[in-house]
Amino acid sequence: VQLQASGGGLVQAGGSLRLSCAASGRSFSSYAMGWFRQAPGKEREFVAAISWSSGSTYYADSMKGRFTISRDKSKNTVSLQMNSLKPEDTAVYYCAARWGYSDRPYEYDYWGQGTQVTVSS
Repeated sequence: VQLQASGGGLVQAGGSLRLSCAASGRSFSSYAMGWFRQAPGKEREFVAAISWSSGSTYYADSMKGRFTISRDKSKNTVSLQMNSLKPEDTAVYYCAARWGYSDRPYEYDYWGQGTQVTVSS
């Protein structure tokens, strides 16, 4: 399984970014795809996840209303649209995959390489 994250960058507070994760190597029909983030000196934290088959979505409370996760089955990609970005959203963002939903990073089996998001004030 390979996960390739992209789309990070530098944005001003209040701006938007769209992250993408290209997935390959197996069928993801029973999988959940998640986004996590890790800021310097902090633990990796859950951002959002989506069920590949049903499209059900899950969000961390602090991301609800600002972030939207989606998947495109035809392209085998998962995206994270991030709006109203805040300086505290600055982190390396990772996509991950596991069988079934979880918001615990240690329960995910496959990880992408991460993409840096920096939000300036």
